[in-house]
Amino acid sequence: MATVIFHEKPGCIGNARQKALLVRSGHRLDVRNLLTEPWTAERLRPYFGTRPVAEWFNASAPRIKSGEVRPEVLSEAEALALMLAEPLLIRRPLMQVGTRREAGFDQALVAAWIGLAPTEAPVTDACPRSDTAAEAREGDRPAG
Repeated sequence: MATVIFHEKPGCIGNARQKALLVRSGHRLDVRNLLTEPWTAERLRPYFGTRPVAEWFNASAPRIKSGEVRPEVLSEAEALALMLAEPLLIRRPLMQVGTRREAGFDQALVAAWIGLAPTEAPVTDACPRSDTAAEAREGDRPAG
């Protein structure tokens, strides 16, 4: 099993689910606060690998949801500058095992990388409090 450096937003329900799955899968976690970590562009950039810039961002961040920040039109340098100034914009979690780094929680990717226990429902990096999740919960409730 692996020791995972896990950068989270403290209190994030999604990060709590991801951490629980990692621990249940036998991994050890070194949990760090994504929002207070002393990031530099050189330290942050490797987490995104070859992903398009738009995939570097936390889609649930208020400035993204409002359209104030439009990741799809940003250069790498612009994206990194924004994320360094406002870490809430960074897609999370950021995870590192050895020299490999990943942003976000793609369950299939993490399972192939370090191994994960099976789950009944997918564990993702989508915010459970997002509008889409809220709409899905509303749709599951009986009328009345």
